[in-house]
Amino acid sequence: MALEPAFILMMAVSVVIGYLLGSINFGVVVSKGLYHEDVRMKGSGNAGTTNILRTYGKKAAALTLAGDMAKGAVAVWLCHWGVALLTGADVNGVYAGYLAAIGAVCGHLWPVWFGFKGGKGIAVAAGAILASEPVVLLALLVVFFAIALTTRIVSLASVTVAVLYPILTLLWSWYTQRSLLFTGVCTVLMAVLVVWMHRANIQRLMNGTEYRFGEKKKDE
Repeated sequence: MALEPAFILMMAVSVVIGYLLGSINFGVVVSKGLYHEDVRMKGSGNAGTTNILRTYGKKAAALTLAGDMAKGAVAVWLCHWGVALLTGADVNGVYAGYLAAIGAVCGHLWPVWFGFKGGKGIAVAAGAILASEPVVLLALLVVFFAIALTTRIVSLASVTVAVLYPILTLLWSWYTQRSLLFTGVCTVLMAVLVVWMHRANIQRLMNGTEYRFGEKKKDE
């Protein structure tokens, strides 16, 4: 990886593209577009799929999930293939894709279009992983649904897969002979961001007061 000015500029642009796409928060778009309300003023105050589901139901949640995953995937694909074509090296596209993924997650957490208050990053991260490492996403989904269905605690499943993400990605990168250092730094950063945004959930998990699906709704 040659650290030439043009290369550094492409990496920086990848982060910005990811951030701007990530800032399109579909939880807010769906709630305002369909219900003329801001989901961030409802339920847990989070602009993610879980709060949308609890507040508006399955249709709105499906639209939110699809949109948030799509923006993560598009950010990675766009930057990966754009940089790969411009530089003639797919490995440079891989670097750009990971940086775009970080940008997209940051945009979802702190969206410039919506007052820097967004969601917790699981759906957009899933979309980014789908575009970069679909095998890893498949393994994470198995773990996620196993935990979510047995415990009915979505936050526990989310935090668990966030912690597993860099571990599984490093194993897959080792198997496919990709850069372990760059992959490790990027995936750990994404995991830390997601776990940090779940810090209140983690505290409730420790206190035994975290919400379980199927319980009566209550503000968090």
